[in-house]
Amino acid sequence: MKNNDETIKKTIIDTLYWDSRVDASDVKVQVDNREVTLRGTVPNYAASEAALFDAYRVSGVTKVDNQLLVKYSSEIEIPLDREIKTNIETQLAWHDSIKDSEIQVSVKNGKVLLSGHVDAYWKKFKAEQIISGLTGVVGIQNALTVVPTKAVVDDVIADDVVKAISRSPIVDVDAIDIQVKNGVVTVSGAMSNRVEYEAALDAVSNTFGIKDIVDRLHIK
Repeated sequence: MKNNDETIKKTIIDTLYWDSRVDASDVKVQVDNREVTLRGTVPNYAASEAALFDAYRVSGVTKVDNQLLVKYSSEIEIPLDREIKTNIETQLAWHDSIKDSEIQVSVKNGKVLLSGHVDAYWKKFKAEQIISGLTGVVGIQNALTVVPTKAVVDDVIADDVVKAISRSPIVDVDAIDIQVKNGVVTVSGAMSNRVEYEAALDAVSNTFGIKDIVDRLHIK
């Protein structure tokens, strides 16, 4: 396993240095039994998220613990918390898919808390994606809840999820167990790689009526 871990580590490091979104000069990568830990600093929150994404995309990786800290360059003027809050609210208002949602924003020392509700599960993470690149943001806690515009019975949600996953050319729907209770979808099973894992979750996330997802998928 050691040789495999070293190969994974080298591939991750090479990928991080290749990715122009990430300044990898202060990033340390540790791999133990295909589980990755990222430590060090990056110049903004978006770079931290990009590094996490890059690590997960490397073949053989089963888990990533992102311990990266955001450290802005001394040349960058960091907005005050109230200015960050205003910038976030402005960004969310500009996006048609999000602007009518009931989202409250609070910021403390650059750490953002999103609360309130949206009407679709995918919008919960779209909101986070929209604000991740804003200057001054060092972390995001996403406490948004999902309140669909109309109720959908669990059996219909389960059927729609199965159909959505079946349409994916890279996911084996027979390898996934799907349970739905009160709009909360639990997915479990073994995925061949991260690409298949993400495709399965993406299919679930975009299904109408879902309030939350319990992710019990793992990479074998």
